[in-house]
Amino acid sequence: MNEPFDTARMPLWPLLATLAVQTLATMAVFSLPAAAPEVVRDLGVDGGLVGLFVSMIYGVSVASAMFSPGFIRRYGAVRVSQVILVAAVAMLAITSGGTLVCIGLGAMAIGVGYGATAPAATHLLVPQTPPRIFNLVMSIRQIGVPLGGILGALIVPPLVLSFGWRWAMAVQVVPALVLTGLLEIPRRRWDADRDPGYRILGRSLLSPLRLLGENAAIRRLSVASFVYSGIQLCFIAFMTVHLTGEVGFDLLGAGRALAVYQVCGAVSRPIWGWVADKFLSPSRMLGLQGLIMAGASMATGGFSARWPVWLVLVVCGVAGATASGYTGLAFAEYARLGGARRTEATGLGAAMMFTGVMLIPSTMGFTLTATSNYMLCFAALAVMAAISGIIVGVPARLR
Repeated sequence: MNEPFDTARMPLWPLLATLAVQTLATMAVFSLPAAAPEVVRDLGVDGGLVGLFVSMIYGVSVASAMFSPGFIRRYGAVRVSQVILVAAVAMLAITSGGTLVCIGLGAMAIGVGYGATAPAATHLLVPQTPPRIFNLVMSIRQIGVPLGGILGALIVPPLVLSFGWRWAMAVQVVPALVLTGLLEIPRRRWDADRDPGYRILGRSLLSPLRLLGENAAIRRLSVASFVYSGIQLCFIAFMTVHLTGEVGFDLLGAGRALAVYQVCGAVSRPIWGWVADKFLSPSRMLGLQGLIMAGASMATGGFSARWPVWLVLVVCGVAGATASGYTGLAFAEYARLGGARRTEATGLGAAMMFTGVMLIPSTMGFTLTATSNYMLCFAALAVMAAISGIIVGVPARLR
């Protein structure tokens, strides 16, 4: 990392804190989609509102990820983590107002904080994590993303049925506020490296972007991060529709397949991190994931009624373990390549991932509308994944 580490053991409490922040923030992001049927019925709007809501969050998060490193350096990673939680509280409180305007304002509110989750966590964890377990620690932290999605899917619908969707949003404010208060206990110690004189405005705002021009390895990693994140969301967005419309699954069976995808994405993250610490470099692991992801994409495009259910579930699991399981390794590699500018590098990585989430699934949606050809679309994803895997995974001396 080009910087010394302060401890020779896993940073348990900082890891748990950053994991909790990521989990609650992600749960807030996916709360409205989890309550979508009731929201759409109550407001009398089209279901596409949910997609617009998520797109607005990620759009604002791109800017948040790029601009957050300066705030982290000046005010500290813990203070910015508290701001992330406050942004989640604002989103939950505003959307509980129950109007379209409130929903739009809520999306922008949480987007302001959500992009800073990875840069803040990286800034806090890197100095306290020994190199021998760095990839594992970063991968464990990233479990907060699928965990937040799973909690939203499990907790929000029962709350909606019991109290209505507005109260289902509002009650989630409590754990976010509690965690915000608890983070104040270690804040001074964990934020001891903050620089109150650091200039946020000016050239520092563009520091993440400058890394793209200065570092070829970061450029290659950014291409892969952009593509992998977009493919990740394509699987989530189109898998159930593909399975029910083309393969003959009922909604329950398609939901089971998507659950396999999500669970494998969560479980595989620390496994990939452990393997990268012990056996293969993160860049080679990311390259291998891209090639496996390409195979899973081709197989998904070829799904038909003739496929046995068990084989469909195996493909979904492999897709989840790669397209969803790569993020911890990617952020660890951004931090390694960034060196002293690890926070800026991680901000760049988050921005690239959010941009891929916004652009690639929407492009696939337009293509599907025009062609109705799942094989064509998933084959295109496979080509993108394979090329990205080669770009990021092949050693420089062999290119």
